[in-house]
Amino acid sequence: MKVRITKLKNDVELPAYQTEGAAGFDLAAAEDCTVPPGQSFLVPTGLVIATPPGHALFLTARSSLFKKKGLMLANGVGTIDSDYCGPNDQIFLSCYNPGQTPVSVSKGERLAQGIFVPFTRAEFYEAQADGQNRGGFGSTG
Repeated sequence: MKVRITKLKNDVELPAYQTEGAAGFDLAAAEDCTVPPGQSFLVPTGLVIATPPGHALFLTARSSLFKKKGLMLANGVGTIDSDYCGPNDQIFLSCYNPGQTPVSVSKGERLAQGIFVPFTRAEFYEAQADGQNRGGFGSTG
């Protein structure tokens, strides 16, 4: 699959898969920034990624993000739609700092990974519910 990427700054590196078996490609900070304690901060990647039609781009934390930096992705998993690819539709990483001190992020530091996932859109219709009741949230123990 070929994916169009626009670099908003010449010195931003293109994302890359780090191993042959990697499902996700790494995304890095495009500039030095600081995530304040107890707050979230939008870390720019300097990239516009044209997600192919019929796919979504999921942004997930690198497994080392919390261990190394003490940061989390604020929204858990970010979803980038295929129509978010205009000239100013930069991918940002919403990083949350649950700690008590500011966390510095350096330009080029890999924070998240992107995974392209194919999807099927549902066609909804209204009807009466059927089947057996399960008992609600957490009903299986």
